[in-house]
Amino acid sequence: EELVGFAARQWLDACSPGNFIATNPEVLGATLRSRGANLVAGLRNWFDDANALADTVRGTRARAAQPWLPGRDVAVTPGRVVWRNALCELLQYTPMTPVVAREPILIVPSWIMKYYILDLQPRDSLIRFLVEQGYTVFAISWRNPGPEARDLGLDDYLRDGFLAALEAVRARCGEPVHATGYCLGGTLLAIAAAALARDGRHDGLRSVTLLAALTDFSEPGELGLFIDASELAALDALMWRQGYLDGAQMSAAFQLLNARDLIWSRMMSEYLLGRRTKPNDLMSWNADTTRMPYRMHTEYLTQLFLDNDLAAGRYCVDGRPVALSDIEAPMFVVGTERDHVSPWRSVYKLHLLTHNALTFVLTAGGHNAGIVSEPGHAGRYFRCATREPDAPYRSRHEYVSDTPAIDGSWWICWCDWLRERSTGEVSARTPEVGLGPAPGEYVLET
Repeated sequence: EELVGFAARQWLDACSPGNFIATNPEVLGATLRSRGANLVAGLRNWFDDANALADTVRGTRARAAQPWLPGRDVAVTPGRVVWRNALCELLQYTPMTPVVAREPILIVPSWIMKYYILDLQPRDSLIRFLVEQGYTVFAISWRNPGPEARDLGLDDYLRDGFLAALEAVRARCGEPVHATGYCLGGTLLAIAAAALARDGRHDGLRSVTLLAALTDFSEPGELGLFIDASELAALDALMWRQGYLDGAQMSAAFQLLNARDLIWSRMMSEYLLGRRTKPNDLMSWNADTTRMPYRMHTEYLTQLFLDNDLAAGRYCVDGRPVALSDIEAPMFVVGTERDHVSPWRSVYKLHLLTHNALTFVLTAGGHNAGIVSEPGHAGRYFRCATREPDAPYRSRHEYVSDTPAIDGSWWICWCDWLRERSTGEVSARTPEVGLGPAPGEYVLET
C-alpha cells in the first residue's frame, strides 16, 4: 500500500500541469514576453547541467567550480586540526569567551555528507554559536573514502572514529564530554554510548545529544521503500564493483522523497523559465557529496535498517550485544517535523528503548533545515518536554497535544540544557598548533 501510494505521488508530481509549457500560464507568459528567450536560456542551463553531471561521473569536475568553498566561504569558524588518523580529523575551535564550560562538546557528524552542515556561514553555524556561548567545541571531520577503503566497517568507524576522537578530547581536557551526534553520526554515538555503558565506562560521557538520528528502524518512512532484500542485493553488487556507494547515486533516492520541491519545481524554474537558481550555502553543501565504503554501508543497511538489530538488542560491539537501555547519561534528542530521512515518529521511539532522563525536542523544518535553525530565523518554533528516569511512556500523539509550541530556535534551549549539566567553568582552552588550521584537509577531498 505504501509503495503504491509513493508511486502514485511520483506519477502525479511528474504529470502536474505546471511541468509543461502548454499548461503552465507562468511559462506561457514568460515565453510570449521574451519571444522564447526563456526557453533558449533553459536549454543552455540543461546543457550546462548535463556537462557538469558527466564531469562528476568521470571524476573530473574541478573543486573550484563550487561557489561555496570550505575554509573560504563556509566552515570558517577559527580552529585547528589537533589530531588525525586514516579515518578522520579532530578539529578544536578557538574560544571566543574568557571562560568556558568545564565539559567540552564533541560533535559526531554523519559521514554520508560533510561535517560543515553544522558550520556554514557565521550567521547559521551551530559550531560557532556553541563557541560564542562559552563551550570548548571539538568536531570530527570524516575522510572521503575511495575504493581502497572498501573493507572499512561500522566497527572501524566506532573504534577508529568516535572512540579514538573521544580519547583524544579527554587527553586534552581531562573531563567527560557532551557528545553530540547528527544523523548517522547520532546512530553511531548511540551505539558507542551503549557499549561504554555495558563495559562500565560511564564516566566518559557527561551527556548525549542526538540530532535527527534513528535508533529504531522499524518505521523508516518512505526511505524504506527503496531498501528490501532484492534492492539490497542489487545495491550490494554495485558497491562490490566500485568498492563504495557514490554520493551522487545515493542523493537520487533522497531527491525522490521530496520530488515536487527538489526535482520538478527546480526543472520548471531553470529549464522552462530559464532562471538559474542562485546557490546558497546549504545547497552547495548538499552538492558536496561523499562516498560510503562497501562493507560499512552493507552492514548499516542489513543489520540496522533491515534487521533493526540495535533496537532489538542484537547489535554486537566486540562480539557482545549492546542495549540502549544501559545508557545512564542524560539525553537530548531532536526530531524535525518534515524529516524524510529520519522521521521524527521513529526518532521518538528511543523513549521505548531507554530508561534515563530524556529531553525530546520536535522542531519545525526538515532533516537539514530543522537542525540548522539559528536564532532569528523567521518561522521557527519547537516543542520541548522531558521524560524523567523510569517515568511512564507517553505516546507521540500525547507529546504533541500536551507540549506547546515555542517560537524561536531550539539552539538556545539546548545551550541552557547543556549548561545545567555542566559542572562549572574553567579558563578558555586555546587549541594547540596541531596539524594545521580548520577546516583541515579531509573536508576538501572530492
